[in-house]
Amino acid sequence: MAEIIVYSTAYCPYCNMAKKLLEGKGLAYQEINVDDKALWQDMEAKSGRNTVPQIFIGNTHIGGFDDLSAADKSDKLDQIIASES
Repeated sequence: MAEIIVYSTAYCPYCNMAKKLLEGKGLAYQEINVDDKALWQDMEAKSGRNTVPQIFIGNTHIGGFDDLSAADKSDKLDQIIASES
């Protein structure tokens, strides 16, 4: 299975919703807490965005929670997971 990485902060409601969506699909993920400024800068460099969450499945940047939710509703998420596995 493709590695799933969720960049998040401690008190972000969208981060929590993204993690719940992944957990509801039975998907394991690695969470990287970017409360540390250096980790935040790494996330920005990798994603090109400055908001959390930022979600990656394998080499594919999904985006934030809204992007993850839209991909799930359109079945694109399952396609990405299958193609990255």
